[in-house]
Amino acid sequence: MTEIRRGEPGDLAQVESIQGASPEASQWKPADYLAFDLRVAIEDGAVAGFIVARQTGPGEWEILNMAVAPQWRRRGVARLLVESIQTSVNGYVFLEVRQSNEAARKLYNSMGFQEVARRQQYYNSPPEAAIVMKFHSC
Repeated sequence: MTEIRRGEPGDLAQVESIQGASPEASQWKPADYLAFDLRVAIEDGAVAGFIVARQTGPGEWEILNMAVAPQWRRRGVARLLVESIQTSVNGYVFLEVRQSNEAARKLYNSMGFQEVARRQQYYNSPPEAAIVMKFHSC
């Protein structure tokens, strides 16, 4: 059973490894995540994935990054991580996703996110547009 818990400094090496294996994810310094709401999914005693969010204003949150270890993809880990944000905040949750990341866009759509805007040349390496998505949590 997957456990979702707050990320800790001791998780950062595993978070960095997962992020490095996920070229579609943003490539931040993992230590910077500790300034935000970092959550990790634990499977078999190891970090299987992570999500980072922040409150941007009253009733508004933003998912900054999320990635799942390759061996745990397509097993519901990403869904559990996103749900952990959706069920713990009130208001709007925004995120950006690479235009080419069809799997993530389908996941977010299935979870009630709607595409609301496009940001041209938002990503680097390679340059690509971002799709801005929004979810309203009650």
